[in-house]
Amino acid sequence: MATITNITTSYAGEFAGKYISAALLSASTIENGGIEVKPNVKFKEVIKKLDTDALLKDATCDFDPTSTVTLTERILQPEEFQVNLQLCKSDFESDWEAVQMGYSSFDSLPPAFADFLLAHVAAKTAQKTEKNIWSGVNANAGEFDGLVTLATADAAVIDVVGTTVDASNVIAELGKIVDAIPSAVYGKEDLSLYVSQNIARAYVRALGGFAAAGLGANGTNAMGTQWYNNGSLSFDGVKIFVANGLADNTAMAAEKSNLYFGTGLLSDHNEVKVIDMADIDGSKNVRVVMRFSAGVQYGIGSDIVLYS
Repeated sequence: MATITNITTSYAGEFAGKYISAALLSASTIENGGIEVKPNVKFKEVIKKLDTDALLKDATCDFDPTSTVTLTERILQPEEFQVNLQLCKSDFESDWEAVQMGYSSFDSLPPAFADFLLAHVAAKTAQKTEKNIWSGVNANAGEFDGLVTLATADAAVIDVVGTTVDASNVIAELGKIVDAIPSAVYGKEDLSLYVSQNIARAYVRALGGFAAAGLGANGTNAMGTQWYNNGSLSFDGVKIFVANGLADNTAMAAEKSNLYFGTGLLSDHNEVKVIDMADIDGSKNVRVVMRFSAGVQYGIGSDIVLYS
């Protein structure tokens, strides 16, 4: 059974030559370097954690071994996913680009549409992967357990109870997260506050001032709401990373080096295959196939603060 294809067209005149798609989220957490990427994980990878108790003691003339070394592990196990579409070329013979299919009965998909479809499938997959990285739930089809899902179930993670964030309370709420960051982690170079889009927007607006949250009438650089030009953000010296996959009113403070995305081949996430079935089974079907693996894990739960 072919993928259902709904085509609305007048087919009267000449097609302008462009297809338009809704704006799509990219997998920004990967693309912008917000997580450690571990490629070439065929089945699973063991992340070792090492801990010790007190190391220093008063010196003596003798060698006196002390302390305790504890090794534990977390498992990064990517899950396999696929995209399977099947289109019938006959559906396009009465559409705008029928001529581009060729005049033979052994025709092909319109080239412009085929190119657009490949880009669309790759972008939609990136959008879903971004959401899975943070908010995915393995029990749902097409998802793996995201970082928030894993952290919520981990008693070692530091939890901060959240609320609905807006411009009037965002500074106080971000302050709660920073206050909860362990002293051993605070100040680390790769520490970031990963925040949802609505928290980032509220913070930008709050920094615009107008007497909000004690920032004065004119906000940052006395520019009011004109101050922000999509540049970098920070809070109390901690970098802010806007994670598009985080649900509203959710944030996480963590080191990038403590967050992992695992996959087989990175190129699998950009490879979409179009298979014309005419030479295989004699049909007029075209199949669109994508296969890849993906999964996330973190190393040390006690170094993470979850706001939700």
